[in-house]
Amino acid sequence: MFKAVFLQKNELGEFKASIEQISESQLPEAGDVLVQISHSTLNYKDGLAICNKSPVVRQWPMVAGIDGAGTVLESAHPNFKTGDEVILNGFGVGETHWGCLAEKAKLKGDWLIKRPAGLTAEQTMAIGTAGYTAMLCVLGLERHGVKPEHGEILVTGATGGVGSVAIALLSKLGYTVVATSGKPEQAEFLKNLGAAEVLDRKTLSEPGKPLQRERWAGVVDSVGSNTLANACAQTKYGGTVTACGLAQGMDLPSSVAPFILRGVTLKGIDSVMAPLAVREEAWQRLARDLDLAKLASLSRTVPLEEAIEVAAQIMAGSNTGRVIVRI
Repeated sequence: MFKAVFLQKNELGEFKASIEQISESQLPEAGDVLVQISHSTLNYKDGLAICNKSPVVRQWPMVAGIDGAGTVLESAHPNFKTGDEVILNGFGVGETHWGCLAEKAKLKGDWLIKRPAGLTAEQTMAIGTAGYTAMLCVLGLERHGVKPEHGEILVTGATGGVGSVAIALLSKLGYTVVATSGKPEQAEFLKNLGAAEVLDRKTLSEPGKPLQRERWAGVVDSVGSNTLANACAQTKYGGTVTACGLAQGMDLPSSVAPFILRGVTLKGIDSVMAPLAVREEAWQRLARDLDLAKLASLSRTVPLEEAIEVAAQIMAGSNTGRVIVRI
């Protein structure tokens, strides 16, 4: 038996999230690597699933947790053997396949990567899918030629997991970062991460003109909706906007003007199904380019037993930075 955050719906559609004891025999057959999970994390998507705020979970019952780090117990996959230290992000885990907010998880080896040298299991989960997504955004900016000397980089949703890690990464790489947040009391926290300036999110969250004063060389956006539309409208000629989230909404009330009149690139960032080579590059860059002291300052660790309570805090907007779950 092992402990897990267990999500259930009965035939009446009544939802329940609880810490349960699960039999190993209940683990999904569609997995060829059994992992002893030591750490997981709580992302925005985990909050949606655990609080039943969005149809994230598509099979019931479900063990929550889209991220996990741990040690291989058994493997039928050629790339992994007993004792290997591995990490997991995405691939529908916690949505269609039992996840990693649990003491054990049975996963597909094709979803796993070996933990990069220089990072502990706890540090990888301080990064988690949110931080890994932030690195994918940075790679997206780099591949479209955005350099520090080109000007300011806007990071929206800055106190969230993606935003906070993006600020730490970009500032270490020499970029001038401007953050937006709805939490003015967190301005000093964001500046300590590396933000040169902090703007009220209201400056971007209301409907705006299709083209506005050019300011940003690049953008990391985890918010969507009006915020993303305004970010595009303010991006400099030839700049790049990376879009990875929908905290404000899935809509994009914009026009083609920034793209055909200023040559702006809107680069979508998918962390869930990214190919193995991209994942490995992102994690190697995180091990190299992320200031681990800053990572420690933006993360906190809670036991598995508190995961449901903290997920509710994330949904209420009262959490800042990253949450590691110690299994």
